[in-house]
Amino acid sequence: MDWELLEQTCMQCTKCKLCSGRQNVVFGVGNREADIMFIGEGPGEQEDIQGQPFVGPAGKLLDDMLSIIDLDRSKVYIANIVKCRPPHNRDPQDDEQDACIDYLRQQVLLIKPKIIVCLGRIAARRIIDPEYRITRDHGTWINEKGVWITALYHPSALLRDLSKRPETFEDLLEIRDKMKRLDLYK
Repeated sequence: MDWELLEQTCMQCTKCKLCSGRQNVVFGVGNREADIMFIGEGPGEQEDIQGQPFVGPAGKLLDDMLSIIDLDRSKVYIANIVKCRPPHNRDPQDDEQDACIDYLRQQVLLIKPKIIVCLGRIAARRIIDPEYRITRDHGTWINEKGVWITALYHPSALLRDLSKRPETFEDLLEIRDKMKRLDLYK
């Protein structure tokens, strides 16, 4: 499947109940040839309104986090596990994730990232391990079929709990170091 067909199919999706409440499908944004991909759990209110991931306060913080490691949205790709907003920003349910996960898998196949960064526990549990504990495991790395994968606290969590920011800063530096070791800074 190519980008055009994938996006077109995703935009018309009615595989789960989230489609009934959406204003926009939030497909993804960024460089489709990026070496690094960031994956969150699902769109919030501002993302649903604008049709872009991470555009609200959490998006501003994500932009700041990217700048710490000399990145910006032109150098990364950003997507979510689910493409439609769960009501009241609740966690996406398993059946909703199941309905959407193939879109994300196709995005990963098309991008071929060298690094995937899961943003928050929902993405980490879906992509890394169902038993993943973000408070315990954030910043650790696994290699899956040649792709390095790690997880950070979700930017929304960092807005609510400032005490997690120093750990996240260290995790960001580890991502920067991994990118340097893989010679991904161009």
